Amino acid sequence: MARKQFDLIVFDWDGTLMDSTSTIVKSIQSAARELGLPIPRDEEASHVIGLGLHEAMQAVMPNIDPIWYPKMVERYRYHFLMKDPELVVFDGVSAMLSELSQEGYFLAVATGKSRVGLNRALNAVGLLSLFDATRCADETFSKPHPAMLQELTRELGQDLKRTVMIGDTTHDLLMANNAGTGAVAVEYGAHPVDQLQACQPLYSAQTVAQLHQWLGENA
Repeated sequence: MARKQFDLIVFDWDGTLMDSTSTIVKSIQSAARELGLPIPRDEEASHVIGLGLHEAMQAVMPNIDPIWYPKMVERYRYHFLMKDPELVVFDGVSAMLSELSQEGYFLAVATGKSRVGLNRALNAVGLLSLFDATRCADETFSKPHPAMLQELTRELGQDLKRTVMIGDTTHDLLMANNAGTGAVAVEYGAHPVDQLQACQPLYSAQTVAQLHQWLGENA
């Protein structure tokens, strides 16, 4: 069957494929608490998910002395790594990715994680072989800059207009808008639904099952 709209499907990682939002929030809060800094509220910490780690710390704690940002990053990494082995992908993710791969779509990841962190996560959940390319925040510009999507399409020889970005944050959807790709939101991650809808995605999925069905019928 001929492709309907897209050849390349790009996924965010945390909060979209991996059920890690609450762990990230708690790790940010634990790092701040340990350093004696103001502890961000849940919604403040979840809002910066998807950004590169240094950008995230600056965004979630804009009023602290910049000398603390490297220390926040270091302590965040410590707390996140303590929980990392417990993290799993959302139910239905593995089956969805396997089916899309078998149908011949190019699959990629664009994430605020570091290269080391993404590779560790992909290996841990056994999904590394399903992705044709990946791009991390420590390799290029952080979201919502379009560079990740521009670089992924160049690497895979694909057209931005036949590429769709799927994510749980406005950072993901704005990156797609900036790059000129399609954008699909998932509502089970870090950002509130009204903020996602303001970015005018093609579709907004409440569950992985809904996302899987939409991709099957429309991608």
